[in-house]
Amino acid sequence: MGKYEEIKIPEYWIVDYLGLGGIKHIGSPKKPTLSIYNLVNDEYQVTQFRGDDRIISTAFPELNLTAQQIFNTTS
Repeated sequence: MGKYEEIKIPEYWIVDYLGLGGIKHIGSPKKPTLSIYNLVNDEYQVTQFRGDDRIISTAFPELNLTAQQIFNTTS
C-alpha cells in the first residue's frame, strides 16, 4: 500500500501540462493530462481529463473549470 493510501489522502491531482508522462500513465498519443486520484475502498481510482473536459473533483465539487484552463495557467 502506498503512503497516500496509508494516511488516507482522499484525493490528489497530477497535472502533466506538457504531456511528458509515460504512456502507461497518460496514454497515447501523449497529450497534456490532468489525473485525479480518488481513494475508493482503500485503493486509488484515476480519472483523466484533457482539453475541454470539465474537471470533476470530490474535493472541490463547485469547481467549474476545464483541463485546458488549468494547463493555460501553468505554461
